[in-house]
Amino acid sequence: GIEPGSVFRWADSFCSEMVKGNGPRIAPNSDLVPAYAAAPIGSQVLIKSYVGVPLLEANGDLFGTLCAIDASPQPEALSKEQDLIELLATLLNTVLLTELDTARLARRSELHELEALTDAQTHLYNRRAWDRMLDKEEERCRRYGHPTIIMSIDLDGLKEVNDIYGHAAGDALIVRAAAALRNAAREVDIIARLGGDEFGVMGIECDHGGADKLLERTRTALSDAGVKASIGMAPRIPALGLKQAWNEADRLMYVEKRAR
Repeated sequence: GIEPGSVFRWADSFCSEMVKGNGPRIAPNSDLVPAYAAAPIGSQVLIKSYVGVPLLEANGDLFGTLCAIDASPQPEALSKEQDLIELLATLLNTVLLTELDTARLARRSELHELEALTDAQTHLYNRRAWDRMLDKEEERCRRYGHPTIIMSIDLDGLKEVNDIYGHAAGDALIVRAAAALRNAAREVDIIARLGGDEFGVMGIECDHGGADKLLERTRTALSDAGVKASIGMAPRIPALGLKQAWNEADRLMYVEKRAR
């Protein structure tokens, strides 16, 4: 009864308990394992037996799991298959690491191809490049489950600067803002000028903790550059995608702007 594309919370799962060492990798009758019997996923999906093996990235970080569930208890003999299942996980892990390396190389190649699509004033990517990378990154997120965040940034008071000090001062403000965003972002992040005083930042493979640090660095860099800006940030929700994250970041940016 689980459709492709269904999304469940990692913290609710048997797998999260397994990687913490609270349950075995093979549980022919998962009701007999206290951590599995108490896991919230049990109230969402009928699970009576479980197999799970961690999949690791090259640096040893957890990527995910190779796992299986069944609505019925299985024979105890299933536990004897652990060596085979772990061998399959090792083979899958090797393929996965190769794919991830290939995907990162593809991302770099795509960015090089888009270097012509830059904003002449700030030398950041322009809106056309942003739209292309949004689609490309969404494909990777769907395949590999990478967490990605979007920041929408709008400068405060650009019109007033132009009216009072002239357009040269306004242009200088935009250039300072672009430099600050570049300094705050990581090398893998994508920064674009989307309009006159509007910028976007895509935090690639950026989890919750990384997103908070990126937002803090961005606010600090803009403040140090003497740039006032409203910022909205939103994570990619797997069921909704990056474009919806961008819409939400834009909405939150305007909430902050109105509050100012």
